[in-house]
Amino acid sequence: MSFADITSIRYNGSDVNGCHEGRVEHMSRWEPNARGRLEQAALDLYRERGFEQTTVAQIAQRAGLTERTFFRHFVDKREVLFWGQATLQELVVNSIANMPDTASPIDMVVAALDAMAAAIHEERRELLRQRQAVIAANAELHERELLKQASLTSAIAEALRQRGVTDPTASLIAETGGAVSKVAFVRWISETGPRTLSQLFRESLDELKAVLGLWG
Repeated sequence: MSFADITSIRYNGSDVNGCHEGRVEHMSRWEPNARGRLEQAALDLYRERGFEQTTVAQIAQRAGLTERTFFRHFVDKREVLFWGQATLQELVVNSIANMPDTASPIDMVVAALDAMAAAIHEERRELLRQRQAVIAANAELHERELLKQASLTSAIAEALRQRGVTDPTASLIAETGGAVSKVAFVRWISETGPRTLSQLFRESLDELKAVLGLWG
């Protein structure tokens, strides 16, 4: 998707390391929606100045927070764009693992796409548009995005193999799921209409089935 995009999943309030701050700071300083403020500040600066020209200090200052707070939520300034993808991968793999034994391989992948769509909230659409524009403007970020997508596709293929799907079927269906997801996601962030991401996933899959039917 950016079918690898987990910046769309709502943040649960924990810090990037999953640990609490020390007692004194934890009790004396509470920064509401710090991650969201940092994320929006970073995106604004990336678009205004360029990703390479933006520093962590500038992001923190724009958000009205400290650099220490930034590093509680993000490893570095790239991670603002990619911070939750391990969670997305776990979500997808678990969706496939939990499908009934009677499910076909393609149904397993459709279930994984539905799980991703459920995790991506409508109110994040505009922010995700901004994210994609930043990534598209930077070759390094674009390459990282492609690597993340490839990693997730590989995880889907392995999850299918764990369910007894052999190659080349597992790899082909995983690649198909990745392509459908990417196309649907781009359509979703480009549109302003009422169609949901889940609807676009299924429309894109139906269109692919129709094309393959004509091809055969």
